[in-house]
Parts: sequence; structure tokens; C-alpha cells
Amino acid sequence: MKKKNILEAIREQLLIFDGAMGTELYQRHVFTNRSYDELCLSDPELVIEVHQDYLRAGADVLTSNSYGANRSVLQKFGLADQVAAINHKAVELMRLSLERLAPQRQVYLAGSIGPLEPGLRQKMPRQEAVQAFVEQAEALSEAGVDFIIFETMPDREAALQASLAMSSLENPPPFVLSHAIPDGEDLAEILAHRLQPLQAGLPAPFALGLNCGLGPARMLEALTAARTLTELPIIVQPNAGTPHKVENRQLYLCSPEYLSTYAQRYVNLGARGVGGCCGTNPEHIAELARSLKRLSQSYSSISVSEAQKPKAAAAQETALAEKSRLGQKLARGEWIKSVEITPPRGWDTAQIISKARLCQQQGVDAINVPDGPRAAPRLSALITALKIEQEAGIEAVLHVCSRDRNYLALQADLLGSAAVGLRNFLFITGDPPKLGGYGYASGVFDTDSIGLVSLQKHLNQGIDLGGQQIQPPSAAVIGVGADPNAIDFNREITRLQAKIEAGAEFIITQPVFDVEALHKFMRVIAEWKIPVIAGIWPLASLRNALFMKNEVPGVLVPDSIVRRIEKAQTREEQLACGIQIAREALAELRGMVAGVQVSAPLGNVNAALEVLA
Repeated sequence: MKKKNILEAIREQLLIFDGAMGTELYQRHVFTNRSYDELCLSDPELVIEVHQDYLRAGADVLTSNSYGANRSVLQKFGLADQVAAINHKAVELMRLSLERLAPQRQVYLAGSIGPLEPGLRQKMPRQEAVQAFVEQAEALSEAGVDFIIFETMPDREAALQASLAMSSLENPPPFVLSHAIPDGEDLAEILAHRLQPLQAGLPAPFALGLNCGLGPARMLEALTAARTLTELPIIVQPNAGTPHKVENRQLYLCSPEYLSTYAQRYVNLGARGVGGCCGTNPEHIAELARSLKRLSQSYSSISVSEAQKPKAAAAQETALAEKSRLGQKLARGEWIKSVEITPPRGWDTAQIISKARLCQQQGVDAINVPDGPRAAPRLSALITALKIEQEAGIEAVLHVCSRDRNYLALQADLLGSAAVGLRNFLFITGDPPKLGGYGYASGVFDTDSIGLVSLQKHLNQGIDLGGQQIQPPSAAVIGVGADPNAIDFNREITRLQAKIEAGAEFIITQPVFDVEALHKFMRVIAEWKIPVIAGIWPLASLRNALFMKNEVPGVLVPDSIVRRIEKAQTREEQLACGIQIAREALAELRGMVAGVQVSAPLGNVNAALEVLA
């Protein structure tokens, strides 16, 4: 199969980049008093060994061992006349690694160019610096790289010199400018300065990178700022945390699982390439590949494919008001009150049935039943929902996520739900397995929330996954999630529109603490005229507030709310404050939404009912 060019690939798929070369060479007892780049000539099999370890890990992009193979760095080792030879060999070794181990894989070869020698760079005239970059870029281009990546650019001037160098090449390959951002409190200000247009008439990079300088957590902050400053695809390659000195070695103690957890957030913010920088190794990259590649499918609008397009004629769908009591209230525009209660970790349903029965007695319309929230294993959401409807006398809204089941199992569960009378659904993509404590579990992600909506819509029309007719059609009420606080707000709205076009009939939002964000969201989607149920979370304590603020993607807890809860002295006072904040939010948003979903914090259904009282 013909390999896509890198410009197409980075926009159509998530690319897993390799990790640190220097770290791996150091681990193989090559010390820092020699040129790592020269190893391409003197010990090529060692370099090939590192490349192949990254290939085995699942890397889609190999980066050449040429980071310091420019004249200003090589002259320290008496190798200034070897620039062309080292760079040519570096590319050859990547190609040999691929040919020996995985000749059929679509892997991209990136030519690495690092910054000039720090001691000379500040004194070097611009033209001399540009020429040093030109010499290396020409050699990498001649050797046949798919693209050049200028790594760890230390400032705006270095990025300008790199761009000027690319403008001097006759047939320049695509290139990336990857910035090293120093750790400090003014990340957004630094990025705003770095990412300003460099100079009119210069060739533009096809992507921007963030690498080195920052560990996974701080890199998330940098990406959050960078995403608002450029429309270019962004490649994220954090360090493995902060180095620790252990027996005269600088070691990075960030686990692959820790990096992977943050990498999932990078992807949720729109990163198109993810890899590692200093301290990362093939184990980190293997974990990224395992946890991210299926997740990346959510970038495509997954619906019924060509092979699955309906062969049977669509049946008339059941009207929304006739599908369920919830559907009737949605159709009539009546105020909806629902409470979210998480299924138990064990199999005993007595407590959750008791809580649902209490909600029914207090006039709640429905119980929302999450499907393995935060990738934590719990009692089957489907069984929980069924037991609630049968024993508590209140409708359930069954959450269905695509993380754990393939298309066949998903259809089977949706048909099974129809058979036992479950009618209300909220379709979500689901948290990746690494967010939970069961990291060895695999995410399936045959589809995403858009594809799930499309699947249920077709079942409602009497058409199954393969385009075959089913009788009778299902009559499900189709709900979807939305995040009014999304950092990449345009992407969130685009995906929401795709969900609505696929067949969504109502929306439930992430918990709303900033009502103004919901106002903005409602204004943007007003033309679609779809009922919105606002998520409300009564904060149970200061610790709960900090957890929601720092650890739950899609939830924005303003500092003003945290400070307000901090003033409460006891846990009981903090809960009372959290309930009051939730009641105030509900009162403020009541005129703009169709209803509310109040979460029972830590299973405390009485707190949710106090909010609704």
C-alpha cells in the first residue's frame, strides 16, 4: 500500500513519535563525553538497535540520530568535516532498521536538527547560524527523509534561523518547528511570543511541536495555550518528568502509565502527534501506542460505512413523545429532573435501588446510570438500569460507551436493551482504560459517540449494523454528551453538530460550575433547537473540588468556588457550601435549559435531592 505523505497523514490520523535517542544510548553505556551523532558512523548497529526498539513499541515516526550533527556542535569533537557523512548515515540507519524489522509498515522518517552549540549560538552572526542549519538540512534532504524536525528550538530567533535555512533549499522537504518552552509561570506569554508569524515570505512549517523542557503535566498547560494560537497540527513530546540524580546519573522516574494518562488529554485537546523527549524510552512509547491508537479513531466521523450502508428500507421511527416518559417530557418541553448514581463496585444492588426509589418518591424523572466512569470497573450499567426500572419504578438513562465493546457487542446490547424495555440512552465515547486502576485492560473503540448515535438511529429505523432489516424497530431516546467548557471549543461544537446530524435528540452537559460558559454554549447551538439538560455537581468537600478542578477532563471549577469552599471549616460545612453553590447555579440556568442532571457526589443521593428541593 502506498504511503501517504506526511502532510496528509498528520491531518488524518494520530501519529505516535518515538522517544529519546540520547537516553537510550546513555543506558547502553555511551557516556556524554563523546558525540552521540558520530555513533552513526562508528557503531551503527547500536543506533539501529534503538530505532528497532521504538519500532517494536509501535512508533509511526522514527527520528534520526542527528540532533547534534551540525557544524557548531560537531567541531567540539573535531568532527566539523563530517556533517554530511553523519547525517546521510543517520537516515540510512533509520531506513535499514525499518527494512530489517517492519518493511511493510507505514513509518515516517524524520530528520532531526537540534539547536546550535549554546556557547557559540549567541555570538554567531545570523547568516552563519542559518548556513549551519542549511548544511545539515541539505544532507538530510539528500538522504531522503520524509520531513525535517527542528527540535528544541530555544527561542524565536532560532526558529527564524531554521525557517530561513529551509527557504535556501532548492527542493525543501516539509518541516516542523518544535519549541522547547522553559518551565515557568508565564507559559502562555512565552508561547504567544514564540508562535507569532516569523517573517513574511518564509516557508511555513506543516506542524508545530512542543518538546523538552516540560514534564507531562506542565506540557498539558503549554498545549492548552498553544492550541488557541495556531491552526497548525501540534506535535507534543514531553520529557519524562524532572530528572533525579541517582548515583551520579540523571534518571527520569515518570512511569509509562503516568505519561500515557496525560497523552490521552493531549489527544483530547487536538494533538496530532504524540511522543517523548528526554528520559522517555521504548516502554513509554509502547504504552502511548497501546492506549492512544484506538482512541485516535474518534477523530474520524465514524458512522455506517460503505459496507454497512442500509440494504433494507428504513421504517418509520417512533415519535419522541411515544418512546418513553422522558421522551414525552422532552417533546413537550417540560422541566426535567434527573439524578446520576454510579453503579456499585460489587453485585449487590440493594443500596442503589433504595436510592433510586427515594428519588422516585421525591419527584425525580429519571436516574442516569454511568457506564464505567473514569474507566473503573463496576456492575454492568445495563443490569443496573434494568433493576432500577423494575424495582424502583423510575426510568433510567443508560449510558453506553464504545470503550469496552466492539460493534457486534454494542449492537447486541442495544437490541437486548430494547428487548427488556430500556428506552433512554446517553451515548459517549468513554474514558480510556488508563484513567482507571486497571491499566492492562484494552480499549476497543471500534467507534465513538457519533458512531454509536448512528448505530442506534438505524436500529430505530429497523436496520442493523450490516444493513439488514430487523422487526420491530427499536424505539430508543438518543442522548449525547457535550462540554461547554471545552478548551478546543470549535472542535466540541463540530462534533456536537455531527452527533445531532447522526440522530441525537437531547444533550446532557458536563457539570457546569461557570454558568457564563453555558450561556455561550447555548447561544452557539441555539439554531439546532435540541433540548439541553445541564449537568450539576454539588461539591462534597474541598478535596472533591480540587479533584474535579485538576483531574477530571472537561470540568472547569473556577478558583472563586474553590476559595468559597476553603472558608468552610468542617467537612459538613463544605458539603453544605457545595450544595448551596449547586442550588445557585441551578436557579441561574433554569430559564435556558430543558432540565438538570444532578450527580450524587460520592453516592450521596440526599445531597442531590437537596439541590433539587
